Amino acid sequence: MTRILVSLALLMTAAHAHAGPDPHSYSNHDQLRVRHLQLDLSVDFAARELHGFADLSVERLDPAARELRLDTRNLRIERVLNVDATGAYREVRASLGAVDPILGSALRIPFGVDDRRVRIYYRSAPEASGLQWLEPRLTAGKKHPFLFSQSQAIHARSWVPIQDAPAVRFSYAAHVRTPEGLLARMSAVNQPDDAADGDYRFDMPQPIPAYLLAIAVGELEFAPLGERSGVYAEPSMLAAAAREFADTERMIEITEALYGPYRWGRYDLLVLPPSFPFGGMENPRLTFLTPTVIAGDRSLVSLIAHELAHSWSGNLVTNIDWNHFWLNEGFTTYVENRIVEATFGADRAAMERVLSEADLDEELAGLASADQHLRLDLRGRDPDEGMNEVAYTKGMRFLRLLELRFGREAFDPFLRAWFDEHAFKSASTDDFLAFLRSRLMAAHPGKLSEAEIAAFVDAPGVPAAAQASESQRLAAVDSARIQWLRGAEDVAVAGTAEWTPQEWIRFIEGLPADVPLSRLRALDARYALKSTGNSEVAFAWYRLAIQRSDDEVFPAIEAFLTRIGRRKFVLPLYQALMANPAHHDFARRVYAAARPGYHPITQASIDPVVRVGT
Repeated sequence: MTRILVSLALLMTAAHAHAGPDPHSYSNHDQLRVRHLQLDLSVDFAARELHGFADLSVERLDPAARELRLDTRNLRIERVLNVDATGAYREVRASLGAVDPILGSALRIPFGVDDRRVRIYYRSAPEASGLQWLEPRLTAGKKHPFLFSQSQAIHARSWVPIQDAPAVRFSYAAHVRTPEGLLARMSAVNQPDDAADGDYRFDMPQPIPAYLLAIAVGELEFAPLGERSGVYAEPSMLAAAAREFADTERMIEITEALYGPYRWGRYDLLVLPPSFPFGGMENPRLTFLTPTVIAGDRSLVSLIAHELAHSWSGNLVTNIDWNHFWLNEGFTTYVENRIVEATFGADRAAMERVLSEADLDEELAGLASADQHLRLDLRGRDPDEGMNEVAYTKGMRFLRLLELRFGREAFDPFLRAWFDEHAFKSASTDDFLAFLRSRLMAAHPGKLSEAEIAAFVDAPGVPAAAQASESQRLAAVDSARIQWLRGAEDVAVAGTAEWTPQEWIRFIEGLPADVPLSRLRALDARYALKSTGNSEVAFAWYRLAIQRSDDEVFPAIEAFLTRIGRRKFVLPLYQALMANPAHHDFARRVYAAARPGYHPITQASIDPVVRVGT
């Protein structure tokens, strides 16, 4: 087929296209819905682009519909072809809507009554928000480049023209070409014994929403963790990752016993370079992980429990749009805690709940009232703004209230039924509440009131009905902190020989703002807190050091900020630095050096904090 000029194939519409049924998508998926995606892509590290085509099979829901609308962001659309019921290709004149800073642009494609598929030839932009292209120097091995995606919440549209709405689920297949010697992996069926020959084919038979589309390309090797689980990582990190995640197969079995079979075939992990902006991303069959969870003692692997839990909550049963994000994350955080309890014991689970509840209290203090509800209204806003402790921990506390009120003997089968009966579907808050009323409240009347439900779902703060978690071990930490503060400057903290990182975090976060700097330095000298290999403990210590302007710790803070790009850590540290004018020059100098290695999502969060360009 003859390639034609972009100016003939693509028109730019001047009028702003309105969002469809999902406030964060232009797609008209209530009329025409994508059911299968075929990708054929080449990975070009020199140009920092993916190029090829996306072939979308479309189901007609509205006989009158004559236009297919897709989501895009900064894609260069080269050609659009429609395919009718006979398999014949026909070039069409698509139009690309005006650019919205949040939603991107609507791709509007004429779609006749006999059309069944659409094929779009395109290129991604070097600055695609859902892709990060890493130079070799930013990887562990320092020899080869690396590419990875992050599609949640609405970043898939920056590398695939698609109906980027979580209500839309589709299967997909892909043919991916890379430079020889680099391994490509996707959120699909991956063959652990694939040779790094630069030519890869993938199939994802289960239907997924667009935000779970994922790709990674780099110097990767594989180590098995069990019969259906394993880990990919750069060679220098593989052995440590395999040791850290050795409990993965056991966690799968525990979750299956609680909530039904794992329905995705394999469960593999992929450790990304340190610039990955999140702790983990639950891409089905292939969870992406930050290397910051590799602590050497499995103390941070509750993150594995969290991402695994998404295989039931989020991936299997998905929020219908991002206003209902708590259905993904609140449920997952609850299931995570149950996995941790079964794997590491009730003490560990209780400590993690207490710390999460404290984080929620801290975050609520800075949130607008409406953003403290479980059911959100994010119209006109970036859905990433809803990704906070409210969805995670307030959502978890709602489910824990149900567990405590109805008992595990009733609540566990109820939750399993929710997953079973809504498998591979999207759901709203109202869907869950209707299920709750009909399946649990009707069978056990008088245990939960409508007012209590409303206080969680549609009201700010933590409701009075929420039962705060307690931990005897953290209570002992609080006592040890009081004793230490009353003692001499060089006195040791009682009981630390058996402390977990969770206990150290509790100790550090509970230190008063006016604790003498000399005491902090004595504590660091004894316990080497600024040089700890545990990222969570280090983060807690660095925040305190910034608050107290401890310049002895600032070199370690600089090394930390330039080594990793996990937004959970780096954003609060820059915020703390910029809260004190004396630290502005330091923050801006460090950020200028570190920014090229941060993910676009992280850059977008920190740029306004350090006031880049001012």
